[in-house]
Amino acid sequence: TQNKGSEIGMNISGASNIGRIRSSNQDSFITGKMSDSVGFAVVCDGMGGANGGNIASGLAVKTFAACIKKGFSSRSADDFDEFEIKRLLKTAVNEANHQVYEKSTSSPEFEGMGTTLVAALVHGKKATVVNVGDSRAYGINRNGISQITKDHSLVQMMVDRGELTPERARTYPGKNFITRAIGTEPVVDCDLFHRNVDRGDYLLLCSDGLSNMMDDQEILFEVVHGFNKQLCCQRLTDIAKNRGGPDNITSILIAV
Repeated sequence: TQNKGSEIGMNISGASNIGRIRSSNQDSFITGKMSDSVGFAVVCDGMGGANGGNIASGLAVKTFAACIKKGFSSRSADDFDEFEIKRLLKTAVNEANHQVYEKSTSSPEFEGMGTTLVAALVHGKKATVVNVGDSRAYGINRNGISQITKDHSLVQMMVDRGELTPERARTYPGKNFITRAIGTEPVVDCDLFHRNVDRGDYLLLCSDGLSNMMDDQEILFEVVHGFNKQLCCQRLTDIAKNRGGPDNITSILIAV
């Protein structure tokens, strides 16, 4: 029997894997749906200390998700305009930053911990994306793929200044040095992106454990032409692992 429910509204699926090299998974993700047409997803890639990274990313996704759910708990999702959605996302990022920063200053073992964050809130025919660090959001449909977010990283700054080509940046030695993170400073700056989405569009959120292992066209092919969309993130994980899986690998696919 066919599950008609899965054909209505958006579908959100995700996967996270330790990879082949790391001793722990410092990535975290959470998804949530408030209705058939309103949902969110958040991916964090933690850093710092033996267990600081997974605590930072876990705390950040939980705090962010709680903030979003609370924002929608008191009124109908239809009542939110673009400005209020952006404000809610910014509030959620600031709260996540506050919680992780407080934790990092609470004990020497957590000193210097932090995390990247990328999140998307789909609201009817609109999607708003927020990011801090180098975890990414991509917009995908049958016409192609585009990177929505811009990495807050040293190599991206060098690309912007014309010192590195995007191709060279992919394998540059200092690639994992990020210029912004959740929880490393009392205040954080985030970037917000607003775009229209339609039936058949996808948003993919991922940590750099995936984006470092696959180029955009490969991701596009898997998302658009893969048979089972629910298993797409698992297939992406498998590809990254088969190529060595040097980092934790996390992705979430939102099918609008």
